Amino acid sequence: MMAKTLFKTTALLALALAPAMAHAQVDAVDVVDSGDTAFVLGTALLGLALILPGLVLHYGGQLRLRDFTGLTMQIVAIAAAVSLLWVLVGYTLAFGTVNNGWLGSGNAWMLIDLANVRGDSAVPEMAFVILQLGFAVVAGTLLTGAWVERGHFAWAVPFAGLWTVLVYAPLAHWLTGGGWLAARLGTIDSGGALMVHGCVGVSALMITLLIGRRVRFSSAGTSPGHAPALALAGTGMVWAALMALTAGATLAASDDAATTLVNLQVAAAAGALVWLVIDAVTVGKPRPPALGSGALAGLIAASAAAGFYAPGAAMIAGMIGAVAAYIAARVIRTSAIDDPVGLVSIHGAAGITGALLVAPLIAGKLGGAGYAAGMGPVRQSVAQAVAVAVVLDWSAIGTVIAALMVATVVPMRVPEAEETGEAGLEGRAGLD
Repeated sequence: MMAKTLFKTTALLALALAPAMAHAQVDAVDVVDSGDTAFVLGTALLGLALILPGLVLHYGGQLRLRDFTGLTMQIVAIAAAVSLLWVLVGYTLAFGTVNNGWLGSGNAWMLIDLANVRGDSAVPEMAFVILQLGFAVVAGTLLTGAWVERGHFAWAVPFAGLWTVLVYAPLAHWLTGGGWLAARLGTIDSGGALMVHGCVGVSALMITLLIGRRVRFSSAGTSPGHAPALALAGTGMVWAALMALTAGATLAASDDAATTLVNLQVAAAAGALVWLVIDAVTVGKPRPPALGSGALAGLIAASAAAGFYAPGAAMIAGMIGAVAAYIAARVIRTSAIDDPVGLVSIHGAAGITGALLVAPLIAGKLGGAGYAAGMGPVRQSVAQAVAVAVVLDWSAIGTVIAALMVATVVPMRVPEAEETGEAGLEGRAGLD
């Protein structure tokens, strides 16, 4: 009798404790850190909150006042299109389960099959989704600078969406999604110097060649924007947005995130002052655009491996990135390529330069994090150079294909009467 009673008691205790034991086992497998999660969500939200108004001001201040509204509509519409396509198919192509290293598998189509945490982090994969959505929105909206004052609204929005899926998503997989460039070669691109800025710079160059120069550029040269102060204010917002997203990419509220923020700040500051000095020497006086251009060039160059540098190395990256972007801007200007807001020179040249600087600047002798197992300065340099070549080729070919595909349905460019303003207010910016 006593044995029977003891058996029943033990069984009841086991049933009562079963849910708690199961919960403990699940938590032991997939532990989510609330602090890291809050950090990633906060950086993603800050980046998204700043990038749209930041770009509107940054680009709009460099253009004619009459094009301000059309530019704003394009940026917001492209952000909406990219967001939907990223959830639909972009994320799974870029960050789905790795198969052969070329494209992610379809497990995350419409985000239907996400892991509890992303990789080895303690952050939910859904938080990682919104962070990477921020990078995708940055890339897609940055592209508007390639066709400002002449691109057709009805062409620009579908093109940016198609470009995100065809060009950006595969590069994201290869560089940061576990694809072949990162996994097999050891390429480092932690903050999007190649994935975002190098890709956008090359794509902008191809679009510029396809769509042609602005009428006012070809006839009388470019004229200053209507509000340089607004452009500089917008630059500050873009600066902060890029810092937030890059720090969030560390996926932890840790020393790596703090190091990333410090390095990006000093790199941007070094780039701004270097370009300002060059401008003062060559032009005779410092101008507001010099500060903004130098800051972005320095930040972009350091973003390739901001968490791996010592602050001194980040300053060097910022200065070299600014010089490279300045030289590129001068070359582009003499070649008569219409690069209205510096996408090719600032984002493209600085991003590529920063990627190539990774190998020497992460060395332990300079206070950097050093090289991964099996890597060294030579092998890292080769990995970075191969990645640059891949980004150049894929971005150029993919952009041309996407642009011409959409152009078979909608013209890339507005009529000349609308571009010059002769068609009246209702026809401006290709909004009819």
